[in-house]
Amino acid sequence: MPKFKVEVDKVKCIGCGACVAQCPDNFEMESGAEYKAKVKKPVVDNIGCNQEAADICPVQAIIVKKL
Repeated sequence: MPKFKVEVDKVKCIGCGACVAQCPDNFEMESGAEYKAKVKKPVVDNIGCNQEAADICPVQAIIVKKL
């Protein structure tokens, strides 16, 4: 079974929280001055909601790659 790498481009991320709303199992918002999305588990066995989060990101800051 393939694995997937999930990343957030911190430069593109605007901190809107859409990914957290779509996929709270693997995304959270960083606390502090730089309120950006953060991936909880960067390598996953099942793509699950990660691709959906990438698809709804308004600035295409989420990258999902098959390993």
